[in-house]
Amino acid sequence: MKLIKGLPLLVVAVASMIMFTAAFPSTKVVEPKPTATTVATGSSYKELVKIATEVKGSKLTLKEKIALKVFGKKIDSKAPTAGGKSQVIALILVCLVGGLGIHRFYLGYTWQGVVQLLTGGGCGVWALIDLIRIITGSLQPKDSEYEKTL
Repeated sequence: MKLIKGLPLLVVAVASMIMFTAAFPSTKVVEPKPTATTVATGSSYKELVKIATEVKGSKLTLKEKIALKVFGKKIDSKAPTAGGKSQVIALILVCLVGGLGIHRFYLGYTWQGVVQLLTGGGCGVWALIDLIRIITGSLQPKDSEYEKTL
């Protein structure tokens, strides 16, 4: 009976201790382990191997090293950069020679430019759609963004 009466007091004491210790953060700083998302593009192959080894916790196999080299190059090549393209120039091109698809060549879409050139911009319909997309900004240069916008 005495045990049952002391139980609420014990629960309150434990709960207050938990709340008190949670109110003060620990002073110990823990360095996070590097992950794939923390690796910046432009890292050298040696840096990537070092980070991958730390993440894995053991030496990398030959397959892993080859994959790291291949995908490291792909990550660097897919990094979006300012292509130096202007939305105003693309708009002028689509207005003047939209049926020929010259704006698609300018934006880096070579095959779509060839198809527009052969079809006359889809009899003008495709060029009209591209005009609207360039004005709204949904038609961006391939693998980059506009350096200058409207």
